[in-house]
Order: sequence, then C-alpha cells, then structure tokens
Amino acid sequence: MSARTQRGVAGVALVAAMFAGPVWPAHADAGCATAKGVYKQGTPWAQQLLDPQRIWPLSDGTGQTVAVIGTGVDAANTQFAPGQVLPGADLLPGAAAYASADSDCDGRGTFAAGLVGAQASPSTTFAGLAPGVRLLPVRYTQSTGGGAQAGDPARLATAIRTATAAHAGVILVVVPATADSARLRSAVADAIRGGAVVVSPAAAGQAGAHSYPTADPGVIGVGSVDAHGAAQQPETGALLAAPGANLVSTAPARTGHAWGVTDPQFAAAFVAGAAALLRAYRPELTPAQVVTRLTGTADHPATAGRDARLGWGVIDPYLALTSTRSVDAAASNAPTARPRRIAPAAAPARRPTPDRWPGVLAIIGLAAAATAGLAAAAVRRGGARRWQSGRI
Repeated sequence: MSARTQRGVAGVALVAAMFAGPVWPAHADAGCATAKGVYKQGTPWAQQLLDPQRIWPLSDGTGQTVAVIGTGVDAANTQFAPGQVLPGADLLPGAAAYASADSDCDGRGTFAAGLVGAQASPSTTFAGLAPGVRLLPVRYTQSTGGGAQAGDPARLATAIRTATAAHAGVILVVVPATADSARLRSAVADAIRGGAVVVSPAAAGQAGAHSYPTADPGVIGVGSVDAHGAAQQPETGALLAAPGANLVSTAPARTGHAWGVTDPQFAAAFVAGAAALLRAYRPELTPAQVVTRLTGTADHPATAGRDARLGWGVIDPYLALTSTRSVDAAASNAPTARPRRIAPAAAPARRPTPDRWPGVLAIIGLAAAATAGLAAAAVRRGGARRWQSGRI
C-alpha cells in the first residue's frame, strides 16, 4: 500500500474502532434483516478515505444506471431519492412474471446499494459514493436464515443478461457464485461487449477458492481492506481493492442503517460507485478504458507490481476522474504489467481532509519560518538605524 493510503487509513483507524461489530448479516431470528437504528456517529472511515464530497462538484453519477445483482433493494428507505430505485426484476423460483425487486428481506442488496447511491441527509453522517445514479435491483438469490448464501451460476447469468438488456452502464454483482459456467462467462462477455462495466467481489471464504464472475475475464474483481489497509479476504486474483470492514450503509427499513458490518462482498460496491462517477464524467470511455483508469490511478500496494489479494491497490475515485493523460485500454488486460500511474490535473481548492494535514502543517511551518526570517532581517536593519519599536 502506498504512503498516501497508509496516512489516510491511519487517520481514520480510530474512527473505525467505534464500528466494530458482527459480520453480515444481522437477522432477527430466521426472519428478515432489520435496521440497527439511524446512524449518527462520526463520518464512516470508508467515506473519509474516498471523500465523495470532493468528487460531487465534478460528478455524482447522474445519468448512470447501476444494476445491483443480489437480493433486491428496499426502495422504501428514505435515503434513496424518490424514483432512484427502479422496480427491477425478481428471478427467484416461484416469483411472478415481471415481479419487481425493489424490496429486500435479506438486506445485502440494500446495504450495497446504499454504499453506491444513498443520498446525503442531515439525519446521518453516512452517504453513498455516487448519489446521482439510478439503481436497478435484480434479485436472483436470498438468505433469510442468517447465512451468506451464494448464488446459482445459471440464474446469475440470467440476472446479468437482464441488467444488460436494461442498458445498465455498471453491473454490480453483490452476491457472486462459487462455481463458474459457460452460461455465466457468455453473459459477462456480452455485457462488456454491450458497454457495461462488470464489478464483482473476491468474497470466497477460504484460500484457494474463487468467486464468479469475479475470476472471469474482463470483470473488475475487488478485494477488501480494513481501516489499516490489511486485506480482509483469503481469495486471490483481485484487480482492485476497496473498504470492506466496519462499514455503514442503508438497511431494509423506511429509515435506518446497519453498521459495524464486515464482509468482503461489499467492497465491490465502492468500485461500482467509482465506475459510475467516471462513466458520468467521461461517457466516451469504453469499459476497458474505465478499468485502466481505475487501476492506473489506484494507490498501489507497497509490494512491487500487483498484489495477490489487493490487485493494483485501493481505488482513488477523485484521481480517476481528474487524470489528464490518455489511457491505453490494452494495459488493463496485461496481468503482469504494472499499470501506469496517471498524472492528476490541478485540483480545485478544497478544505483539507485528515490524511492531508501533515502536508498542510508543513506548508504553515515553512510560511512561519519565512516570516520569522523577514522579521529578523527588519530588526537588524532597524538596529543599525537606532530604530525602536512602538508600543500598542
């Protein structure tokens, strides 16, 4: 991990300590997920690190549709704007034809959707990364017994085709499958060919196992980090990394959140949000160019080249938007070549964030030293001329 990310995560580690809690999901007995309450503590550490308020003057994702493939999204939560959550599609066995997926008993889809697109609200310090996006829920799996049930690859393939047919610019797989299939690979390839960016978490729970379509070609596989920058998942092969521990987001309730949530599957939501911000700001970019820009502007790991679990490093959405050099779409397909770091454009003036205070203090120190030097020189000249300072 780079020095910048180390400074950033160190500055928010204390805040993150407040969020410690059980891993997802938090169910009431064997029923539906419930809200823990309305989150009113300090700004979540992941939000501090990615700093969406800095990005929103440039892009908030408006015009982009992000498909949230998993367990549905509860449109009733008031931190989603009216009409922001589309009806979507329910692909579960037994669901009525044309059934919508804008409800969510399981809760994982609503949590991920909030990380992507929840609105800023005076009632809470939590907000999503790209609040201007539309959210298209596609339910193809669920778990109401407290387990992290994986999805069926055949039904997941249908879900991805459903999102592609709806012209989603970003397809977020919240709940990946533990097995691959030709149908799934074909659906992913067609989605990318159709212009969609496909994002999926490296969420396998044991070393040597793989998630799908995370491990398939062209997909942005996402690893998870905690507030100290440590990888949180045993699965290897990720392309990028994002926060996945001690998270805060929306719960399936009219008002309310879940927090203290640790699960690698939610790291992918931040990357999907970053991709939506970038696509809204640079609509001419192809999916491959979006991948290259995100990898080329990530905070690269301290290890040389691509890290087995963190890929090319933690995403930096602001730098991904403001980079000025042209990108080579082919670079993202080179598994052994380190992506080029892309130079940032001049950033607009902004309030310093905690991870930048050391630089601000250094500038203040230099200014103070310069002022002291000028004052000393003036006193010396005054003494030579028998000058005395006046009194106030």
